[in-house]
Amino acid sequence: MSMDLEELVVSRTFRVPAVEGPAGDGTMATRQFDAVLMSAGFKLSGELFARLSGLAAGTVIDTAVRVLPMVRRLVGDHVEHNVYFRDFPANVPGTVEFWTECLVRALGDELAAEASIRSGAVNLLALPGYGTYQHDYAEMIAAHDELIASVRDRVTVLHAGMTLSEEVSALYLSMAGSVTPFGTEDVAVLRELALHCATGPQPAAVPVREHRAILNEVRLAAGADLLVDTVTDVLRLACLLSDGDVSLLEPTRFRSFRRPVRRALLAALDGVIAAQPAKLGDVGVRREAWKRLGERLHPHEYPRYDSAAQVFAVARGELAAPSFASRLERMLADGDVVGAARLLRSAPGMLFRSMDNLLRKAFGDLEREGVLLELNGAVEEVSGRVLLSVREHLDNRESGEMRIFANRSGRGAVLPDERYPIAPEVLDLLREMIDREITRRLDVPLPLVIDPEILEVALPLSGKGIGDGLGVLPRGSVTTVDAELLRFFVYWHERAVRTDFDLSAVLLDRDFTSIGWLSYTNLTEVGGVHSGDITAAPDGASEFIDIRLDKVEAALVLPQVNIYTGEGFDEVRESFFGYMSRDAYQQGAPYEPRTVRAKSDLRGAGRTALPLAFFRHADGRWRAKWLHLHLSGSPEFNRVESNQLTTATLARAVVERRYLTVAYLVGLLSATTESVLWDGGPIAEPVTFIGLARPDGLPAGSTVVTPENLRDLIPA
Repeated sequence: MSMDLEELVVSRTFRVPAVEGPAGDGTMATRQFDAVLMSAGFKLSGELFARLSGLAAGTVIDTAVRVLPMVRRLVGDHVEHNVYFRDFPANVPGTVEFWTECLVRALGDELAAEASIRSGAVNLLALPGYGTYQHDYAEMIAAHDELIASVRDRVTVLHAGMTLSEEVSALYLSMAGSVTPFGTEDVAVLRELALHCATGPQPAAVPVREHRAILNEVRLAAGADLLVDTVTDVLRLACLLSDGDVSLLEPTRFRSFRRPVRRALLAALDGVIAAQPAKLGDVGVRREAWKRLGERLHPHEYPRYDSAAQVFAVARGELAAPSFASRLERMLADGDVVGAARLLRSAPGMLFRSMDNLLRKAFGDLEREGVLLELNGAVEEVSGRVLLSVREHLDNRESGEMRIFANRSGRGAVLPDERYPIAPEVLDLLREMIDREITRRLDVPLPLVIDPEILEVALPLSGKGIGDGLGVLPRGSVTTVDAELLRFFVYWHERAVRTDFDLSAVLLDRDFTSIGWLSYTNLTEVGGVHSGDITAAPDGASEFIDIRLDKVEAALVLPQVNIYTGEGFDEVRESFFGYMSRDAYQQGAPYEPRTVRAKSDLRGAGRTALPLAFFRHADGRWRAKWLHLHLSGSPEFNRVESNQLTTATLARAVVERRYLTVAYLVGLLSATTESVLWDGGPIAEPVTFIGLARPDGLPAGSTVVTPENLRDLIPA
């Protein structure tokens, strides 16, 4: 399905592409546009306001009609958010009181009583009226006072952009050249942009192999040369052309390819092997996939590609080609740790990813020094993302308690850390080695201005398992929650079968021990209120939880979304999680767009989502830390009561883990670049600005790094 290119630009850059139209006095229409935007928490920048004001009023109105739905979707304001209890958060009954009222109503209805009572037990979820809205959206809105504006309400500024074609090209080049792998939504966007920009400027390099497969699909259709330097690049492309898993984690059922496609794939394979015959060693890693692909490519029909034919001969076992991994395993089994490190010099990224294992196996000072010597010799050849990942690993290596793992779909697991320790002085040497190399690669020609609010944002070393949205930050990022009242919410819209999502929250003390929870089975807890259970969403449904941060007894609040029954996060029409922060006096409806701080699409194969955690810092202020984790859960009937221990363990592992943040890179940059912390005032000269949002009125020629393009900070 084709995506709206203008909306892609607005949602991912907060820039409105230049509008074409007749000149005129559009000041009044622009002011009205700005006022409506502010009701959703957005505002026109000074430059964009001036640009629109110089156009005819009709052109401004047309622009508003297009842009307003885009920003409303960004924040989740494109749907109606109703609640089970009309007056929420007021007048929500206690759990026992609520169930008693439901039973009384059911027993007053003989048919309902007969349907609800079986074998002396009562099916509470089948009671009449339970799980469905008891009032319409208009009635719910009428029951709430208007939101009182606060200076702390969110204001997201929309800036003036270049022409649409220039913005699309710039976005494409930025995404295609990213060193960070993307999640599902971003991969789909990159594919759309690649199709649109096939004949335009192309990135100088495409570091991420999965992204390279997407560009190769487009290049193949255009008859251009493919970007391949390994046999696996060709395999990924074949998987993509068959609508399979380009990450190669799941087997692909290859389709029958047209002759030109078969010829192009075989020619690409032939070129790789002819140039580097040692690449045949990579075939054995995915032998079965190559066998299946060979059945579709018919290499025997193309005798001129004799090097490509060797790939399939290796896959069938007719030609020996020891894999790199097997040679490495043999050396380690023989105790030749230094030899293994020397072998890995030809694969620098793998060498650094194997660093911990090699150092643990090294016996004595001589072997350890030999491994360190190989690491030091290869450090300049390792990608920046791998170096930063290893650097983060080193910061957590001495904890010795728990290790957290998150796979590509965001499923989390925590295991005891049973590895042998590495000497602190060795860890320090490795940190210094990586810091020195990262510093050498960082290049910021302009003075650096840093918004202090971004310093605790984690570097985006991977986008896997992270949904799109507004204010979404990488796993491990921390932001301040400056409000008396915290309200988080979930929205879902089922596609084909009845689907029940349940919003819940576990309340933990400072030792990560559960002291209570909020859910449809426990509507009120000290300082918290649940909006009530909705058990189906044929037209969409919402649930909310309200937490008074100045009253709640917990030190940590862990929201979660459980799939009780029905479709998964990847199957529903739409689902997203978000949170609002307000001052207690503001009143307003349960959902108010300008108080939304973050809204994240819910995607992933798990049945329980853990988007983020809210915790009370040592200074007494509350903060949010992004988790982006999923639990596998049960196929049906997931409930907060049954997974409190698992979620608490995961939350502890993420909250206590030390993530590599923007502050780390800023610290390295400050040693070589003039830098200051931004105080919120005007900036007079062009700078490199790093912050949560682009300031209005930034001088022309400035470079801006915000969460939307934070990946640009990671050196190649």
